[in-house]
Amino acid sequence: MFKRLLGMALVFGMAATGPPALAQNCALRADVIAKLQQIYSEELAFGGLQNTRGGQTVMEVWASRESGTYTVLMTHANGISCIVAAGTDFFEVTPRAPAEGAPS
Repeated sequence: MFKRLLGMALVFGMAATGPPALAQNCALRADVIAKLQQIYSEELAFGGLQNTRGGQTVMEVWASRESGTYTVLMTHANGISCIVAAGTDFFEVTPRAPAEGAPS
């Protein structure tokens, strides 16, 4: 009985330490956007809806052509945005124009 209680306490104790680490990357969307614009000069490059288990979230990519930085955000319906990824050396790809003539 004691071993089982100790094991459960350890499992729940370790599970409780996980969410604060994730919460450090989340804040109100307006606050996150303000930081991205002020500190990194990032602007919204593209985004879209993503269906998740509990509803829908908005996935956005913010980028700066000047600094080359980018940030991927997931915004939940409650207005909380979480930074999923961030990096440097952002680039855009221009689609090729279709070749003229009949395909061979």
